[in-house]
Amino acid sequence: MNRQKAWIWPFCAVLIVCSFLLPARSWAQDNDSNQDDNWNQDNDPPARVARMNFTQGSVSFQPGGEGDWVDAVPNRPLTTGDNLWTDRGSRAELHVGSTAIRLSSETSLTFLELDDRVMQLRLAQGSVVVRVHHLDDDDTVEIDTPNLAFMVQRNGEYRVDVDPDGRTTVVDVYQGRGEAIGGGNNYTIVANQEASFSGDQDQQLNYDINSLPAPDDFDRWAFDRDRRDDSSPSANYVSPEMTGYEDLDDNGNWSYAGTYGPVWYPTNVPVGWAPYRFGHWVWVAPWGWTWVDDAPWGFAPFHYGRWCQIGPRWAWIPGPVAVRPVYAPALVAFVGGGGFHFSASFGGGGGVAWFPLGPGEVFVPAYHVSRVYVNQVNITNTVVNVTKVTNVYNNYRTNNVERITYVNRTNVTAVSRDTFVNARPVAHNVVAVQQREIEQAPIGRLSGVEPVHGSVMGAGRPTTVAPPRNIINRQVVAQHAPAQPPTPFAQRQDKLLVRPVAPVNRSVDARPQQGSRPEVPINREDRAPNRPEPTINRQEPAPVERSVQQTLREWQAPRPAESPQPERAPEPYHNNMQHPQPRREPLEQPSPQQGWSHPQARPAPPVQPKSESQARDEENKYRNWQQQARPQAARPEPARPQPDKQAPKTDDKKKQR
Repeated sequence: MNRQKAWIWPFCAVLIVCSFLLPARSWAQDNDSNQDDNWNQDNDPPARVARMNFTQGSVSFQPGGEGDWVDAVPNRPLTTGDNLWTDRGSRAELHVGSTAIRLSSETSLTFLELDDRVMQLRLAQGSVVVRVHHLDDDDTVEIDTPNLAFMVQRNGEYRVDVDPDGRTTVVDVYQGRGEAIGGGNNYTIVANQEASFSGDQDQQLNYDINSLPAPDDFDRWAFDRDRRDDSSPSANYVSPEMTGYEDLDDNGNWSYAGTYGPVWYPTNVPVGWAPYRFGHWVWVAPWGWTWVDDAPWGFAPFHYGRWCQIGPRWAWIPGPVAVRPVYAPALVAFVGGGGFHFSASFGGGGGVAWFPLGPGEVFVPAYHVSRVYVNQVNITNTVVNVTKVTNVYNNYRTNNVERITYVNRTNVTAVSRDTFVNARPVAHNVVAVQQREIEQAPIGRLSGVEPVHGSVMGAGRPTTVAPPRNIINRQVVAQHAPAQPPTPFAQRQDKLLVRPVAPVNRSVDARPQQGSRPEVPINREDRAPNRPEPTINRQEPAPVERSVQQTLREWQAPRPAESPQPERAPEPYHNNMQHPQPRREPLEQPSPQQGWSHPQARPAPPVQPKSESQARDEENKYRNWQQQARPQAARPEPARPQPDKQAPKTDDKKKQR
């Protein structure tokens, strides 16, 4: 009996060993397939941005890291570090997916951080109304003011006011629930409450709660904009998290194409209109070259979905209704490059040409991303399977792009390099290129076109309308550790000269040489905590005598297919989604206990246990508010849509603000 069972134990041992080895091998294969030259998925650019879709009066914009201000241009994507200022008598509206942000007069707003899960706003002065439609458990929506940080805890609508001296913050919760943290205390604010906080950021705040006041002009304007968003027919065809869809209704119509499903046709377009022709190009880190369209509806159709011609008309196909489609800077393919030159006269510097991608065609980013990102940016924006994405991606890597058939290849737009890099209007500067040259020209990712300062500033006219200096320099209190501000464009160029082994930005089509260490993009590296950004690193090697263009060309040179190389451990990377750990050694100027520093924000003082007198005081204030609110609750109020379904109701009996 024992002899008959003796073979079972070795067999079981083999099964156990295999059960460990096979998953490990499978994991290694998956890890290899999900990396672009050892690119860490945590380094991928954000999947969402903000879009300013409405302005009234004078609104100014400052790109992150830059010192100059320009007139804000609608449809330019906004991301971490960007600043806005609405001058006296002005207003603005922004959207981040389904979240609406509305700015009142003389308001200074900064995106301290904006990525897939965090939206952190710096409100140094003025008033904002933020309407949150969708909030997952791991999402963060934070509004930081000079004396407190307000954390949104539920879907709803919220107003935050900061007075000019920065000592008083008022939070109105029309619908939802949030928490204010400041002065060593935390305060819960629920629907139909107005909470006022006064005092300096490092002192205990004076706190009071009341019923909501009667709506003022800014409230009524925000509520009217809510109703416009809630009645959008386009919400039936796209994800509510697709930034910019709300302007499709007034500028086009939906139809059904048997091949593609629901499609959208723009109306009132000029003669000769084609996608990616009436607008301009800008440089927005970390994506690089980004399209900014002139049309009031020109955001969603140029950063999501695909375009095709149905009969004589252009139609936009939104793609699958994904929970959160991945934003792309421009869904186009570029023509030329690789030493090819068009015979047309572009002036000095040659030309740049492109065409819109069609349904099912794969977008291959020119900026460094992981293979996971390549899959997600495609399958959330068009109907395509992962196998096709992989095949096209590999064709780009091995310079076999000509195997791919593009339906819109005959609809090329071409301009001079000067027009392209200086954010000049494309439609006024189009250069005619012969069709036979277009058919002969190679297709690929844009390379060898370096940005200039004008590429970063965009098409906005320089302006002196900006926040007062004390507002620009005013710090706010933050609960979440924000990303470090972007490095100025000029310093990024200097860094390239100091460190010729790294490109200016991961949006450049650059690949590490065989055996080299994986690149860490400069704009991410600049986010390392607890140290200001130096202009020159004295400990680094002396600058190498070579030009920016020469260094970029070396990195942009295509590589032949290589045999698999053993994996190298990635360099340490500070993920800005996590709170950096405090430094062990003492700093010259000790920072607060969270261990991070930021020129525009400082950590909120740690919350202390409430004393008995504080607890009684807050309880009494809450009871007084209940007594004020109870009689009003029994009276009928005008209906207004609530978040996700309808927006909060307004109260005719609320006191005047």
